[in-house]
Amino acid sequence: MNFPLFIAQRLFKEQSDKKKVSRPAIRIATAGVAIGLAVMIVSICVVLGFKHSIRNKVMGFGSHIQVADFMTLQTSESYPIQMGDSMLRVLKKVPGVKHVQRFATKQGILKTDNDFLGVIFKGIGQEYDTAFIHANLKAGSIPKFSDAKSGNQILVSKIMADKLRLAVGQKIFAYFIDMNAGVKTRRFTIAGIYETNLSQYDQAICFTDLYSAVKLNGWESDQASGAELTVHDFNQLNRSEDYIIKNVNRTIDKYGETYSSKTIQEISPQIFSWLDLLDLNVWIILALMIAVAGVTMISGLLIIILERTTMIGLLKALGARNSTIRHTFLWFSAFIIGKGLLIGNLIGLGLVVIQKLLGVIKLDPSIYYVNVVPVEIDWALIILLNIATLFISVFVLIAPSYLISHIHPSKSMRYE
Repeated sequence: MNFPLFIAQRLFKEQSDKKKVSRPAIRIATAGVAIGLAVMIVSICVVLGFKHSIRNKVMGFGSHIQVADFMTLQTSESYPIQMGDSMLRVLKKVPGVKHVQRFATKQGILKTDNDFLGVIFKGIGQEYDTAFIHANLKAGSIPKFSDAKSGNQILVSKIMADKLRLAVGQKIFAYFIDMNAGVKTRRFTIAGIYETNLSQYDQAICFTDLYSAVKLNGWESDQASGAELTVHDFNQLNRSEDYIIKNVNRTIDKYGETYSSKTIQEISPQIFSWLDLLDLNVWIILALMIAVAGVTMISGLLIIILERTTMIGLLKALGARNSTIRHTFLWFSAFIIGKGLLIGNLIGLGLVVIQKLLGVIKLDPSIYYVNVVPVEIDWALIILLNIATLFISVFVLIAPSYLISHIHPSKSMRYE
């Protein structure tokens, strides 16, 4: 039988005695652990949700990896690269790659009778994964974009629609500058309106079919601006990129253009650097909350030891070692911490679930890129957080527990 554990269980069950001086201290210690854990859970879930929401939006416009002409990836101009069936088969065999889709871009101007707006037309083909556009579609529908013929339909963002007063089904003229042929004019129909709240993309990109973008650029049918690759596991992104660098980059197509590649992190470094800074905020919050929980537990343990001085002296008189008594109070502290963890999980996860289901807390999308606070529950991290909080809180109590060694049986018997 574990004697320290048995005594600790008896002490823990006696907390209902209102005459005990330590009762408020135990409540404060429990509350400190519970509040600290709840704050940590909410912080982690919010940061994870925010990072993944913004990251998914950025990747929705540029996927995980882009393979294109070297000059396209180094400048804002779009240069053609061969993207025929043979190159697509090569890219689909890259380890970890889930999906490959072509794209072509062309800068142009949308013009109404009263206003005009410079935009980037992104041409996409029938293989393009439109799940991201569907998730952010506000009005209309997504037409079947093709690389074989033009449907003369476009998707514009809500920002564009508001500036030009556009509506679904409306016709609009687009003008394109060609260095050889002069100005080209096309008449498009607004098929749908999307909104991602990622303003730097919403202000610039409208979607059309790949055929139109290629023809407007004056390219061959097997050319495009590049290909976008989606990987199965974002954490293994660099592995796929390394394979592309070794086997695709620096090779030359039949038109004499050079293949190159970039990850979405290299294409949008400012956004990903900003998201990485959020991790530092989380670590600061975790450190502060664990420190608060540790201080409250130390205070509570000292009060409990002082209140139980007579009991400690009696145990020593009966032959109990200092280590046995210390283990008893550490077990008792573990029970208090465990109760605080249970309450903290209920509060923290409860708040997260309420936000996830109801979206109670709203945000300004022009600043935060999302209209509600996004949350994401990672059970592995939450379990790890509970275990770490328990062990750290017990660990910081080891030193204060040595106060028991200075209590003498003869003096403690007279302690009141």
